[in-house]
Amino acid sequence: MAKGSAGLETKSLLNPGHKSKLRRFFTQIDIQLMVLPALVFIFIFSYIPMYGVLIAFQDYKLGSNLLNNNWVGLKHFIQFFNAPEFNTVMRNTIVISFLKFFFGFPAPIILALMLNEVRKMLFKRVVQTVTYLPHFLSWVVIGSMVTSILSVDNGSINMLLQKLRLIDDPINFLSMTEYFWTILVATNVWKEIGFNSIVFLAAIAGIDPHLYETASIDGASRFKQIRLITLPCIMPVVIIFMILAIGNLLNAGFEDILILASNPALREVSDSLDVYVVRVGIDNYRYSYATAIGLFKAVISVTLLTMANFLARRTGNSLW
Repeated sequence: MAKGSAGLETKSLLNPGHKSKLRRFFTQIDIQLMVLPALVFIFIFSYIPMYGVLIAFQDYKLGSNLLNNNWVGLKHFIQFFNAPEFNTVMRNTIVISFLKFFFGFPAPIILALMLNEVRKMLFKRVVQTVTYLPHFLSWVVIGSMVTSILSVDNGSINMLLQKLRLIDDPINFLSMTEYFWTILVATNVWKEIGFNSIVFLAAIAGIDPHLYETASIDGASRFKQIRLITLPCIMPVVIIFMILAIGNLLNAGFEDILILASNPALREVSDSLDVYVVRVGIDNYRYSYATAIGLFKAVISVTLLTMANFLARRTGNSLW
């Protein structure tokens, strides 16, 4: 018996974290059960359909048995890499994604910092409501609003520019390639800035107010308090969201581009990977080709996510 108990003690000493993790799991069993439906949802709708990636290596025909199609290896990947649209599609995807990241990621952080400084609660709530509202509107509604604002006939932007005598004739913004990226990114920032700021406002609300009191006693201005207290305290949240944003860099958008770039003249600057997959892959019944592009995009996204997480781990904040 003594020998057996000694063996158990040795095991617990060799792996001391295992027992504590198991105990913590059971002490948080109510929270774990709350997470269970989300895990089941992800398993059913994200993991089970993953067998469909086999289509990328086959000449798949709709309605046929997945395992009874001709295996063609990397044929569809090679076709995509050699396609005349490859360079244009990749350029558009990368440029649009980086513009959305560069302007869209810091925008809600700045808004949260500004709202945190507002002392008039009524004004603060009005601003929050106004900035949150566009998130809950569909892209069809947003696209209609943007189209109306930028319209050649009675569009408010053209009317304003003409009243200011900055232009003589109305500009057809939604048919000119040089304006498309600006319109797309600005619309995305406007639509999501308020809703995305909620997390950062919650992180700011969790900061100990005594830190601000101490800083103000020491004579620190509001800008210095933001730089030395607010930003460092919310930095773990910022880094986590930055990792996720980097992992989604190839998600240049689909609904917004499809609606705002309805004019074929904009295809040169609007064809992202997702739009190209629908236009060339799905609409032309090239399901294997579309799946190959989707798998290529997924591999790149996972690689970017892993690299971002590895770099973030050096700061002490990471997803895993």
